[in-house]
Amino acid sequence: MDYELEVFEVYDENEQPTNRKHTRKKCKQKTEKSVLHSEHPNNAIDRPSHASGLYREGRTSNIRDSIFSVFSKLFWRNRRYRTSVPDQADFPHSSKDFRRGCMPCDNQRRIRANDKQYNTQFRYANNYIKTSKYSILTFFPLNLFEQFQRLANFYFLCLLVLQLIPAISSLTPVTTALPLIGVLGLTAIKDAYDDIQRHLSDSHVNNRKSRVVRKGKLVQERWSNVQVGDVIRMDNNQFVAADILLLTSSEPNGLCYIETSELDGETNLKCRQCLVETAVMGEDNDLLGGFDGEVVCEPPNNLLNKFEGVLTIKNKQYSLDNDKIILRGCVLRNTNWCYGVVIFAGKDTKLMQNSGKTKFKRTSIDRLLNFLIIGIVFFLLSMCLFCMVACGIWESLVGQYFQEYLPWDKLVPSEPLGGATIIALLVFFSYAIVLNTVVPISLYVSVEVIRFVQSFLINWDEQMYHKNSGTHAKARTTTLNEELGQIEYIFSDKTGTLTQNIMTFNKCSIGGKSYGDIIDSRTGEIIEVTDDMENLDFSFNPDYEPDFKFYDKKLLEVVKNKNEDVFAFFRLLALCHTVMSEVVDGKLEYQAQSPDEEALVSAARNFGFVFRERTPNSITIEVMGTKEVYELLCILDFNNVRKRMSVILRRNGQLRLYCKGADNVIYERLKKDNDSMKQSTQEHLNKFAGEGLRTLCLASRDLDEDFFNNWKLRHQQAAIAMEGRDEQLDAIYEEIERNMVLVGVTAIEDKLQDDVPRTISNLLLAGIKIWVLTGDKQETALNIGYSCQLLTDDLVDIFIVDASTYDEVQQQLNKFKESIKIVNTFHPCSPSGIQIGTTNGRLESTQGLTGDSTPPHMKNPPAVSVVTFSTQLEYHEPLSSTQVEDTQADFAILVNGQSLVHCLHPQMERLFIDVVMKCKSVICCRVTPLQKALVVELIKKTKHAVTLAIGDGANDVSMIKAAHIGVGISGQEGMQAVLASDYSIAQFKYLERLLLVHGRWSYYRMCSFLRYFFNKNFAFTLCHLWYAFFCGFSAQTVFDPMYISVYNLFYTSLPVLAVGIFDQDVNDKNSIIYPQLYRPGHLNLFFNKMEFFWSALQGCYVSIVLFFIPFGTYYDAVSPNGQGLSDYMLFCSVTAAILVIVNTAQVSFG
Repeated sequence: MDYELEVFEVYDENEQPTNRKHTRKKCKQKTEKSVLHSEHPNNAIDRPSHASGLYREGRTSNIRDSIFSVFSKLFWRNRRYRTSVPDQADFPHSSKDFRRGCMPCDNQRRIRANDKQYNTQFRYANNYIKTSKYSILTFFPLNLFEQFQRLANFYFLCLLVLQLIPAISSLTPVTTALPLIGVLGLTAIKDAYDDIQRHLSDSHVNNRKSRVVRKGKLVQERWSNVQVGDVIRMDNNQFVAADILLLTSSEPNGLCYIETSELDGETNLKCRQCLVETAVMGEDNDLLGGFDGEVVCEPPNNLLNKFEGVLTIKNKQYSLDNDKIILRGCVLRNTNWCYGVVIFAGKDTKLMQNSGKTKFKRTSIDRLLNFLIIGIVFFLLSMCLFCMVACGIWESLVGQYFQEYLPWDKLVPSEPLGGATIIALLVFFSYAIVLNTVVPISLYVSVEVIRFVQSFLINWDEQMYHKNSGTHAKARTTTLNEELGQIEYIFSDKTGTLTQNIMTFNKCSIGGKSYGDIIDSRTGEIIEVTDDMENLDFSFNPDYEPDFKFYDKKLLEVVKNKNEDVFAFFRLLALCHTVMSEVVDGKLEYQAQSPDEEALVSAARNFGFVFRERTPNSITIEVMGTKEVYELLCILDFNNVRKRMSVILRRNGQLRLYCKGADNVIYERLKKDNDSMKQSTQEHLNKFAGEGLRTLCLASRDLDEDFFNNWKLRHQQAAIAMEGRDEQLDAIYEEIERNMVLVGVTAIEDKLQDDVPRTISNLLLAGIKIWVLTGDKQETALNIGYSCQLLTDDLVDIFIVDASTYDEVQQQLNKFKESIKIVNTFHPCSPSGIQIGTTNGRLESTQGLTGDSTPPHMKNPPAVSVVTFSTQLEYHEPLSSTQVEDTQADFAILVNGQSLVHCLHPQMERLFIDVVMKCKSVICCRVTPLQKALVVELIKKTKHAVTLAIGDGANDVSMIKAAHIGVGISGQEGMQAVLASDYSIAQFKYLERLLLVHGRWSYYRMCSFLRYFFNKNFAFTLCHLWYAFFCGFSAQTVFDPMYISVYNLFYTSLPVLAVGIFDQDVNDKNSIIYPQLYRPGHLNLFFNKMEFFWSALQGCYVSIVLFFIPFGTYYDAVSPNGQGLSDYMLFCSVTAAILVIVNTAQVSFG
């Protein structure tokens, strides 16, 4: 049953959104010269179905569109009909591919402000919205046409047509019409109600008022009359009518604040900032009415976090990006007013572009049911064929002698053989009608009811409620519940999913010296930091934060001594970021795009380097009480491909570039000198990562004025390019982000969420393989693996794939495959004592895995070399295959993102799969969002296993969509992962209950329901087949026609529905205590083809018993008064009653 994604937009004209104080987060401010903010395309979201505040987009099928395209042109020519929007690709693409797919560079959009005549020539969509699907005249034909596209409905329609032919029908049409009309009617009522809501929503939205600048005056216009190029005014707490380019604002520096909950579900405020050149117009309606700037931008697309355009004012061009655009559906907050020019209206707005259909996911049971229904149809045809042949034989041998008393129909030839043949052909269709109940009309309706109720049971589970955030678990789809009970692979993000994503500044390395460890003065050993330990006194700094904790006195002492290296380190932290500052109730507060940035700026603040404010052209900090103002020349944005960000500043005539990013990216761009500092810093990096800390490298570069001016000209040209802008900017960035000097390294702690180790341990016991896909470095990934119990000391070894070339990766994988074969063939007495260390394709001890800095708990027992195994194999017989399977040694594998590129190559993926399938745990580090999705697709393609992906950030969206089940965690990185998911939870620990309890229950209940359902249908239908032997195969029915009509709808529906909704084989506590109970789902043990066969066979047996015992009892029987009991109606009623009783008893005691 296909579902469509529809979106409501419901606004109350009289309802003003609350004026509550919002925490301004994810705010970002740039100069007008800043480059386009680059986001991964998977940040584009598919709209969920919200009940409030959203548009609802009705999806019509391709068949209907093609058939009615001519009619739509003829009858709806003057109506504004919302056409379907191209969907985001089902398969993930890179940002470049996606951009080319959705935004062709040869199709640009041109808008001239306040010039209706110029804009009209392009025939841009107006702001009229039509999301409804039907009108009064078209509802019944279109709705019925849609419903009869479903195979089951069309099948029963054909049966109904056959029943209207008296020559072949022994049943009244009501036997098929009643259940079919019931199913069609219920669906039609639901569709009508939904479309009425859409009509009301359309009318309400289109009639809302907006203030538009017309000839220097503000006039009231309906939203439906707003046109592209109009300059409109928005006031505080007002919804934005269309996608607009921000021109002016009441806030300083052209800032304004918006809430985007209608778009991405996030309630925290975001910043937008207009160009300085347009901000000077203020709220002067004469200037705004005379503004004639021309915008050249991308065509309409569904990328919410990406915009490319150029604004031309008086022959000067200015780059436009997403920070200058406010989208329809946003709400203006904490800003008195703002003006903007309409860029996209109506169906072209990004909100409407995102309201298309989503990829429909089907469960394995759905696919099995489709196969079984086809098999049942063939079984029905075979029964009809048998009855046809039997009828022909009976008519030719026996029936012809009854012509004197029961003459054949006039249509039947009087010649015996020809007449018997015609009657047999008619009987074929007659039995197709009589035996039609073997194909269940109510099956799909019942399945959807069960899934719907099961979804509410998930939503209502108080044990998956997170009190701190006030978040319940939520089933965002009703079609996948039983699939939760069959998960074989879990693909998990790390940051924010396994960890809390609450960052604290923990350690650092400056000038080759490490800070943050507490050394015992007596023993010289490192002391473990505890909450009871006394925190450093930062009271010398009036802007310090009481909650900030740091314990190493050495760093505070060198800061007070004004060490140049330390000053350079904290000055970089205070300057190189996109954080916004705000004074709230006399207290300085920060709003950052990410927890990492906030933690670093906060650390600099507490050590005396306070970030004060930024304007479009400057950044102001305070260094140990001394104010420093820097001219902001350019921001080189961070993205998942660059893995770094930079700012270029000028102070006292000195130009300097500050950069921070991933260590491997920064080290590639350092000067070729000061190797000793690089080496010591690298050791500190490895040590920090080995402790599970998140690391960033800091670097800087002094710039020559002439070089920068030349570079800036080329940068400006790239920034306004409408074709290949990202590629050009990347090349420009590479020119200046080189020959840098290493400043230091930061180490931030991100603690594990509650109960993560226990959850992972239980899921592993349930037979689920867990893969962690993270962007962190190798050592950090390893440490987190041990911390969350994904890696344990019981593992034979951890294989590390870290080669950089195709041949080297292939060589490593082949060696690992051979090592696994040797260990599993010659199984020693103590598997935990085996060790085959491998790094860079070599076989060596465990210390070769992670270096000398590996923590003690990460080291395995002493190694036994492969040579030892090879020698011993010469004198010992290998274990049998059965013994090897029962005593398989456990391995783990860690794959670097650079190596993963080659592992996913079509010619190597088979070898890669052979190795990872022998491993208990898999960790992929330094991976991109695209690689996450490709790994999921690889497992789906090669193993045909049910997969689940879980994450909390926008970089997890592609992985979540690629998996069979997507789970989003509502955490610190916004709501995009949740909006793209099938289920949402607040903490990773709730995944255990979601799978082991609700998933297992849903799978068990659905399988039990299906077994009972098919059992009762076969028991009911085959009674007609047995009766055929006693009625000359004349297609007469055993039961009353009304009983046949309501057998599935009323008599037997409630018991089996109760099984599908409430049945439990074990309670929730035992499901958690014994996770092995989850394993049958992997093997489809509860319902498969064989289970279906046995259910059908049992139904056949029940029908034989139910039919022949009453038949034998009443055959030629007489009552005490001599009256015969061989009455057809009595036999029919008794058999029908016993059938209902037996089916109910089977459900109750089965």
